Amino acid sequence: MKKSHPEALPLDDTLSPLSLKRVGIDTYRENVAYLHRECDLYRAEGFQALSKVEIRANGRRILASLNVVDDTSIVDCQQLGLSEDAYASLGTEEGHPVSVSQAEPPASIPALHRKLAGERLSRDDFRGIIRDIAELRYSKIELTAFVVACDRGELDREEVFYLSDAMVRVGRRLDWHEQPVVDKHCIGGIPGNRTSMLVVPIVAAHGLLCPKTSSRAITSPSGTADTMEVLADVDLPFDALGEIVRTHRGCLAWGGTSQLSPADDVLISVERPLSIDSPGQMVASILSKKVAAGSTHLLLDIPVGPHAKVRSMPEARQLRKLFEFVAGRMGLTLDVVITDGSQPVGRGIGPVLEARDVMQVLSNHSAAPMDLRQKALRLAGRMLEFDPDVRGGDGFGIARDILDSGRALEKMQAIIAAQGAKPFDPDAPPLAAHHFEVVAHEAGVVTGIDNLKLARIARLAGAPKAAGAGVDLLARIGDRVEAGQPLYRVHAAFRNELAFAHQSSERDSGFSIGQAAQITRLNVEF
Repeated sequence: MKKSHPEALPLDDTLSPLSLKRVGIDTYRENVAYLHRECDLYRAEGFQALSKVEIRANGRRILASLNVVDDTSIVDCQQLGLSEDAYASLGTEEGHPVSVSQAEPPASIPALHRKLAGERLSRDDFRGIIRDIAELRYSKIELTAFVVACDRGELDREEVFYLSDAMVRVGRRLDWHEQPVVDKHCIGGIPGNRTSMLVVPIVAAHGLLCPKTSSRAITSPSGTADTMEVLADVDLPFDALGEIVRTHRGCLAWGGTSQLSPADDVLISVERPLSIDSPGQMVASILSKKVAAGSTHLLLDIPVGPHAKVRSMPEARQLRKLFEFVAGRMGLTLDVVITDGSQPVGRGIGPVLEARDVMQVLSNHSAAPMDLRQKALRLAGRMLEFDPDVRGGDGFGIARDILDSGRALEKMQAIIAAQGAKPFDPDAPPLAAHHFEVVAHEAGVVTGIDNLKLARIARLAGAPKAAGAGVDLLARIGDRVEAGQPLYRVHAAFRNELAFAHQSSERDSGFSIGQAAQITRLNVEF
């Protein structure tokens, strides 16, 4: 059996190069190649399904996981098929000749095996693993093994720093040539909570540089990028993004095209489906992205609540210490705030509903959700105190003045225009066509709201794919309700999704109703 070296031409004189075919399958951040079982190359080279292969065409090369097919409608014996991700990575037109060879095993596999055995890894071990992950040398099975090993084995704080540092090193690292460069991040898990879209225009209007690149939702009803996309383009070329930041002192864009900590994006593709979000991996993911983006100062929001990622104050304090240790080693100034995560922030859960809330707050609308306004002002105030000219304790007042004066709205409108504005009226948002209301089955006081349950109902209703789908909250913890009073309204674009959401809400509305004395009060900063 012949095995070609990856640098050698993989096809001998008796075998013709294969013809490239685009296979319209979304493999989500994984390069996948398709060969027919009867292909001469497949039989001669001794390929195995799910093994890594190296593909070369037009002076470019990628690595991909091999899938073997028997259906000639997918690929025939003279073709090599590529998934959407792989086709985009190779950047070559259909029909172009391509060569395929066995890929060398990742050099870091022995370090992975040692981590699986529970050993502590060195800085060089993590650099080798992350380099191979960023170069897509790991299969999904190997990626899963690494993620689970780090989760079950629990990284010590030095290992978390090694992992974070390695993730920064394999991607692009920006330098804005000034200080401070500020950013804000929430560890997630709280529906609504679209404070970044308020904080950025406030601090940018003050003059601080805030290049905010955000994620799209993977398992939540909306990410910041999904909500901002209702108002403006978020998938921007990197050079254009830099120009917007330099001109307007801020942006709100999707970070997927910037190649900042690219290994993190690959790891997330495994972590999220497995619902793995260990403290070490969370810290490395967040801090590596911020350092790579050129941030010098970061405000971190850790919400605590019975249905949040962090359930107790001792857990929150432990996580804060880990963030502070790693940030210090990476030269990042960090301010951590522990906030109330007992219920959604704002009224809307879903892109259009959240965009409505944000624009109502920015325009000082009478219907603006006060909890979203107050939390955003407190966060923005803490960020403004990164400015050496702002005295401690003065930030909140400055942030409130910027918002109340309309300067924050003006800055947001400038950023939206620069990114490519889309028509949007917060008084008549483009909500999905179908809806139903979930009502209280008894009178009493709302004593609890299950964040996870409401997020799931919003997802079942179609959010974020259907931007106008989601959940509109009509009651909050502490409100007195009567039997039959609406608790929230669910919007869906399609009747089948409406039915899925309705069935889920019938099983469990996510609301607890009882007496005021049953409400759990959290001792958080705000």
